[in-house]
Amino acid sequence: MKSRKSTEASLVYSSEYGRMCPECARPVAECVCRKNRELPAGDGIVRIRRETKGRGGKTVTVVSGVPLDSKGIKALAGDLKRYCGAGGALKDGLIEIQGDHCGAVIQELERRGFRVKRAGG
Repeated sequence: MKSRKSTEASLVYSSEYGRMCPECARPVAECVCRKNRELPAGDGIVRIRRETKGRGGKTVTVVSGVPLDSKGIKALAGDLKRYCGAGGALKDGLIEIQGDHCGAVIQELERRGFRVKRAGG
Protein backbone atom coordinates (compact mmCIF):
# COMPACT_ATOMS: atom_id res chain seq x y z
CA MET A 1 0.00 0.00 0.00
CA LYS A 2 1.33 3.43 -0.97
CA SER A 3 1.80 6.06 1.65
CA ARG A 4 -0.66 8.95 1.70
CA LYS A 5 2.03 11.52 0.86
CA SER A 6 3.18 9.81 -2.35
CA THR A 7 -0.43 9.43 -3.52
CA GLU A 8 -1.26 13.10 -2.89
CA ALA A 9 1.97 14.35 -4.43
CA SER A 10 1.07 12.81 -7.79
CA LEU A 11 -2.48 14.24 -7.78
CA VAL A 12 -2.85 17.13 -10.25
CA TYR A 13 -6.63 17.48 -10.39
CA SER A 14 -9.43 16.76 -7.94
CA SER A 15 -13.12 16.88 -8.81
CA GLU A 16 -13.69 18.34 -5.36
CA TYR A 17 -10.97 21.04 -5.37
CA GLY A 18 -9.97 21.52 -9.04
CA ARG A 19 -6.30 21.93 -10.03
CA MET A 20 -3.82 20.72 -7.43
CA CYS A 21 -0.28 21.98 -6.93
CA PRO A 22 2.18 19.20 -7.83
CA GLU A 23 4.67 20.43 -5.19
CA CYS A 24 2.60 20.78 -2.01
CA ALA A 25 -0.45 18.66 -3.07
CA ARG A 26 -2.92 21.38 -2.05
CA PRO A 27 -5.55 23.07 -4.20
CA VAL A 28 -3.94 25.80 -6.32
CA ALA A 29 -5.95 28.48 -4.47
CA GLU A 30 -4.43 27.31 -1.15
CA CYS A 31 -0.93 26.52 -2.45
CA VAL A 32 1.85 27.42 0.00
CA CYS A 33 4.69 27.16 -2.52
CA ARG A 34 3.00 29.21 -5.25
CA LYS A 35 4.09 32.54 -3.76
CA ASN A 36 7.65 31.62 -4.76
CA ARG A 37 6.76 30.66 -8.36
CA GLU A 38 3.91 30.64 -10.83
CA LEU A 39 2.36 27.40 -12.07
CA PRO A 40 2.13 27.01 -15.84
CA ALA A 41 -1.49 26.84 -16.86
CA GLY A 42 -3.02 24.05 -18.91
CA ASP A 43 -1.63 20.90 -20.42
CA GLY A 44 1.52 22.31 -22.03
CA ILE A 45 -0.03 22.60 -25.49
CA VAL A 46 -0.16 26.08 -26.99
CA ARG A 47 -3.41 26.69 -28.86
CA ILE A 48 -3.78 29.18 -31.70
CA ARG A 49 -7.18 30.43 -32.86
CA ARG A 50 -8.62 33.20 -35.00
CA GLU A 51 -11.36 35.40 -33.53
CA THR A 52 -13.60 38.15 -34.90
CA LYS A 53 -16.45 38.23 -32.37
CA GLY A 54 -16.76 41.39 -30.31
CA ARG A 55 -14.06 43.17 -32.27
CA GLY A 56 -16.08 45.10 -34.82
CA GLY A 57 -15.35 42.54 -37.55
CA LYS A 58 -11.58 42.82 -37.11
CA THR A 59 -9.61 39.58 -37.10
CA VAL A 60 -7.31 38.75 -34.18
CA THR A 61 -5.00 35.76 -33.71
CA VAL A 62 -5.21 34.52 -30.11
CA VAL A 63 -2.45 32.42 -28.49
CA SER A 64 -3.41 30.59 -25.28
CA GLY A 65 -1.92 27.96 -22.98
CA VAL A 66 1.69 29.14 -23.17
CA PRO A 67 3.57 27.29 -20.41
CA LEU A 68 5.68 30.28 -19.31
CA ASP A 69 5.63 32.67 -16.37
CA SER A 70 4.30 36.22 -16.80
CA LYS A 71 7.69 37.68 -17.82
CA GLY A 72 8.22 34.94 -20.38
CA ILE A 73 4.75 35.43 -21.89
CA LYS A 74 5.31 39.19 -22.13
CA ALA A 75 8.62 38.67 -23.94
CA LEU A 76 7.08 36.05 -26.25
CA ALA A 77 4.18 38.39 -27.07
CA GLY A 78 6.62 41.11 -28.13
CA ASP A 79 8.64 38.67 -30.23
CA LEU A 80 5.53 37.31 -31.98
CA LYS A 81 4.23 40.81 -32.74
CA ARG A 82 7.59 41.75 -34.27
CA TYR A 83 7.74 38.47 -36.21
CA CYS A 84 4.27 39.08 -37.67
CA GLY A 85 4.81 42.81 -38.17
CA ALA A 86 1.57 43.55 -36.37
CA GLY A 87 0.25 45.14 -33.21
CA GLY A 88 -1.33 43.27 -30.40
CA ALA A 89 -1.88 42.95 -26.69
CA LEU A 90 -1.39 40.68 -23.72
CA LYS A 91 -4.67 40.20 -21.82
CA ASP A 92 -5.14 37.76 -18.92
CA GLY A 93 -2.33 35.49 -20.12
CA LEU A 94 -3.65 35.43 -23.71
CA ILE A 95 -1.53 36.87 -26.49
CA GLU A 96 -3.61 38.74 -29.08
CA ILE A 97 -2.05 39.67 -32.42
CA GLN A 98 -3.93 41.89 -34.83
CA GLY A 99 -4.77 40.16 -38.11
CA ASP A 100 -4.88 36.55 -39.29
CA HIS A 101 -1.34 35.30 -38.57
CA CYS A 102 -2.14 31.74 -37.43
CA GLY A 103 0.25 30.07 -39.85
CA ALA A 104 3.17 32.35 -39.04
CA VAL A 105 2.60 32.09 -35.29
CA ILE A 106 2.37 28.28 -35.42
CA GLN A 107 5.58 28.10 -37.45
CA GLU A 108 7.48 30.39 -35.05
CA LEU A 109 6.28 28.64 -31.89
CA GLU A 110 7.16 25.20 -33.28
CA ARG A 111 10.62 26.54 -34.17
CA ARG A 112 10.98 27.60 -30.51
CA GLY A 113 10.11 24.07 -29.34
CA PHE A 114 6.50 24.49 -28.17
CA ARG A 115 3.81 21.88 -28.83
CA VAL A 116 1.23 23.77 -30.91
CA LYS A 117 -2.32 23.01 -32.02
CA ARG A 118 -4.63 25.10 -34.13
CA ALA A 119 -7.98 25.48 -32.37
CA GLY A 120 -11.29 26.33 -33.99
CA GLY A 121 -12.18 26.19 -37.66
